[in-house]
Amino acid sequence: MPALLRRGVESILLFGFVVTLTFVLAHLAPGDATDLLIPPTATPEDVARLRASLGLDASMIGQYVRWISQVGRGDLGVSFALGEPVRDLLARALPVTLGLGAVSLAFTFGVGVTVGLWQARHAGSWRDRLVSAMAITVYAAPTFWLSLALVAVFTYVASRAGWPAAVRLPAMGLRDPRGTVGELAALVDLARHAVLPVVVLSAVGAAGISRYARAGAMALAREDWVRTARAKGAATHVVWRTHILANARPTLIVLLALSLPGLVAGSVFVEGVFAWPGMGRLLLSSIGARDYPVIMGATVVYAAMVILANWLADVGIAWADPRRRT
Repeated sequence: MPALLRRGVESILLFGFVVTLTFVLAHLAPGDATDLLIPPTATPEDVARLRASLGLDASMIGQYVRWISQVGRGDLGVSFALGEPVRDLLARALPVTLGLGAVSLAFTFGVGVTVGLWQARHAGSWRDRLVSAMAITVYAAPTFWLSLALVAVFTYVASRAGWPAAVRLPAMGLRDPRGTVGELAALVDLARHAVLPVVVLSAVGAAGISRYARAGAMALAREDWVRTARAKGAATHVVWRTHILANARPTLIVLLALSLPGLVAGSVFVEGVFAWPGMGRLLLSSIGARDYPVIMGATVVYAAMVILANWLADVGIAWADPRRRT
């Protein structure tokens, strides 16, 4: 079987396994949407009618078959809690998450690769050890803890310390609820609201990328052909740019491709803490409400992005390293 066809079949099977497992786990969790939608005074007949209207009266297999048939027709269903088509909810939330993820990804790789290469050039020094300790600490810290810490600093601490208004950053929401006048003011307001969530996502991501970049560059620096280039009198910056960085490009491309779904999925708690109306906040609220259509719709999006990212990683390796194109 050709490699491309084999990868396509594997991707379809993996996608089916992920959505099926998520469907089963969501339905096995205690309670369902009727526990939150039905009033305390409802009769058993009211509960039965609501379950029938939501399609929860069928067996799990029956619900799964119905959902799969809907997805096959391009219909992700209607939200139990909000009464809106899941497609519309995802269409509003996904651009917010993608925008946040794209900016964070740019800072993640720009800072992470730069710091990692700088560490590799100064490997073993006290500066390298200090930066490594800082990177490990940031990478090990939970994103929700970092988010809450920044919220506390820029709300409670800033208020008690009397920070100037220009220094204080908004910790919640996407825009100023009082509104802004003019497109430039709206853009500045959006950028100020994005600073804290972008800092959290970028810091954690850059800490991890810097470790990979450092290890990869140090391994390449010990290769025979690098020592040969140095023995021939090549300048240090030429060796790093022409030999080490060029050969580290396939690894960095793989990390970039595999980081795409990670940033989207990793923003779940960050969006929840900073009250950003993206995919993460929508998924958290849907899980709490047992809103199965929204949970499964988000799962379809996340699974598709992870599988696409793995495919892009394979293509990126072949493009960056001709030795692997076979």
